[in-house]
Amino acid sequence: MKNLITILIILISVSCNSLKEKVDLIVKNATIYTVDAGFSKATAMVVNNGEIVAVGDKTLLSEYEAKKELNLKGKYVYPGLIDAHCHFYGYSMNLRQIDLRGTQSFDAILEKLQLWNETHRATWILGRGWDQNDWPVKKFPTNEVLNKLFPEKPVFLRRVDGHAAIVNDKALAIAGIDANTKVDGGEIITENGKPTGILIDNALELVRQHIDAPQLSEKVKYINQGAQNCYAAGLTTVSDAGLFYDDINLIDSMQRANELKMQVYAMLSPTEKNFKQFMEHGVYRTKRMHVHSVKLYADGALGSRGACMIEPYSDDPDNYGLIITNPEKMEHIARRAFNHDYQVNTHAIGDSANRLVLDLYGKILSENNDRRWRIEHAQVVNPEDIHMFGKYDIIPAVNTTHATSDMYWAGERLGKERLKHAYAYKDLLQQNGWLCNGSDFPVEHIDPLYGFYAAVARQDFEGFPADGFQMENSLNRVEALKAMTIWAAKSIFEEDRKGSLEPGKQADFVVLDEDIMNIDFERIPKVKNLATFIQGENVFNADKVN
Repeated sequence: MKNLITILIILISVSCNSLKEKVDLIVKNATIYTVDAGFSKATAMVVNNGEIVAVGDKTLLSEYEAKKELNLKGKYVYPGLIDAHCHFYGYSMNLRQIDLRGTQSFDAILEKLQLWNETHRATWILGRGWDQNDWPVKKFPTNEVLNKLFPEKPVFLRRVDGHAAIVNDKALAIAGIDANTKVDGGEIITENGKPTGILIDNALELVRQHIDAPQLSEKVKYINQGAQNCYAAGLTTVSDAGLFYDDINLIDSMQRANELKMQVYAMLSPTEKNFKQFMEHGVYRTKRMHVHSVKLYADGALGSRGACMIEPYSDDPDNYGLIITNPEKMEHIARRAFNHDYQVNTHAIGDSANRLVLDLYGKILSENNDRRWRIEHAQVVNPEDIHMFGKYDIIPAVNTTHATSDMYWAGERLGKERLKHAYAYKDLLQQNGWLCNGSDFPVEHIDPLYGFYAAVARQDFEGFPADGFQMENSLNRVEALKAMTIWAAKSIFEEDRKGSLEPGKQADFVVLDEDIMNIDFERIPKVKNLATFIQGENVFNADKVN
């Protein structure tokens, strides 16, 4: 009798298992933030063929049989994080340069350059990341010492924002730059009738065009390295703010060969080749590449005083900043994009530049449109202009870490009254009920949780200022998470496929070791990413998830 009962139990068990639907992966015993319309939570998720099949509780375990089960033991799952504005390709290529981020003086930079030059045989010395606002003397350096140290080797060092650089005389000579050189939308700083080596905005291109591009094998190597860094940070999609045809083509070819898993929303740099190859043929979309927009520049950056202001800088009363692109050219490109149903994403930081772009968009867009044209950064907006975001459905594509990076000196640049209307993320959010948030890496750190922290805490990692920086414009945690998931997906026309964990969407998700929705503010920057999945594939694992 006992044998008969055992056989029956086995038969029933086999029968039940045969009725279960076979899938690739079951995530169980998790705390899952779905970021769906109800912002619901779940404990289990089912994945098959790269898509989410079901989200719910432990009852799913009786309905599905998986090749692999992921027991998270209460760990926290969020939709794959989307960087709505970054420079993925540029960041990857920067990995071959000297990292100058965090240097506390120009002397510290010089020391780094000498050490690097001793072990490298490059024809140029290239670096990025310096910020004179971090130095004891907060002003641009001059190139006299660079000239003494490197008289025969050209040096090109970009500021952290990418809108200024210091070069030595060798680089100036190669580019044919002297005190009489002029460039539209840029500036060559001079003292006593001689260039100091500081170049602003469009002037950088005079030198940059002479720097040898990396070889194809180098590009592939550094793109893959950049992607690995993104996976480790929990990023599953990056919106690259300005790419040329050859760069898009290379990334696309690596994706198609299944060598690159990173998903890329590519904003076109405004070249005729890009327009002919992409825009005039409509939207280009593959499994991992999406081309649907053009990137324009209205002005420069606040840190290098290139942001274009209605009134002059408070700490430089003769300086209003720069308009980088001729407004007529911007309008021509914007109308061309409109006619081909392409999104326009324009960099605007100063209040004058934001007014220019808002007026330009308003001339072309109708009210109640779904074109999703964006203003990148939207950093300083005059209160008389902010309503235009809502009137013409213009999306603020903000960078919350810019607020906490700039807060130490932004008041000096802008003055007390104008500062009140800078980094006004809550005010911008209220215009349309949503916005997107990106890091702008490599200008800022690649970790998206730093942006989440900056959005909600408005403090640096030491908790300064104690009450937060202009907290009336902080975002709450739900808003901050949406800005880097579902709203970020919406900003690139991909909310149908990603941004939330719902059946039918891609299985893009991350596993974090702590709950960013509930832990104390100061814990957020210390949260670790344990695993990253893109379209159901585990692209990063911190060896704590199996």
